[in-house]
Amino acid sequence: MLTTVSHFLEKTLEWFTIALMVGLTVVVITAVLFRLWGNSLSWYDEIAAIQLSWITYYGAALAALKRRHIGFDSVLLSIPMPLRMGVLLIAEFLVIGFFILLAWTGLEVLEVLEGEFLVCLTWVPIQITQSVIPIGAMLFIICQLFSLPEYWRATAAGKSLEHEEIEEEVETEMKKLGAS
Repeated sequence: MLTTVSHFLEKTLEWFTIALMVGLTVVVITAVLFRLWGNSLSWYDEIAAIQLSWITYYGAALAALKRRHIGFDSVLLSIPMPLRMGVLLIAEFLVIGFFILLAWTGLEVLEVLEGEFLVCLTWVPIQITQSVIPIGAMLFIICQLFSLPEYWRATAAGKSLEHEEIEEEVETEMKKLGAS
C-alpha cells in the first residue's frame, strides 16, 4: 500500500512539475516574442516569478521523495552503529520540524495576504499564488516520511544512496565509451 501511494505521489509530482516547467517556458517565449514585436506583456515578470517558485517547491517535494537532496551519506555512514541511526533520527526530526514551521508560517502569511491581488493581473488573489508555501512544505514532509523506511534500511545496512547512483552513472558512461 505504501509503495503504491508513494509511486502515485511520485508520478503526480513529476507530471505537475513538468507541466509547470512547460508553462514557464511558454510564458517566457511568449513574452520574448511580444517584446520583439514591440508589445511587452505587463504580467510576464510577475507570473514567471510565481511559476518559478512553484517549480521550486513542488520539485523539492519530488526530490525529497526520491532522496535526491544534498546529503552527507559519507559522514552518516562513518558513524558507528547504533549511534548512526540516532543521528539519522535527529536529522529527520530537524528537517521535518523545519518544514512544519514553514507550513505554519506559510498559513499565517496567507492570512496576512487576505484581500490582496496581483499587481498586473488584479483579478488573481495573492493567496492563491502564495499557497505554494504551506502546500509545498506539507508535501515535502509527506514525501520525506514516505521515503524514510527505504532510507532507514539502506543506512542501517551501511549503503549510500548517493554513492549507488553515482556508481550506476559511471558504469553507464563506461559502457557507452566501451561501445564506441
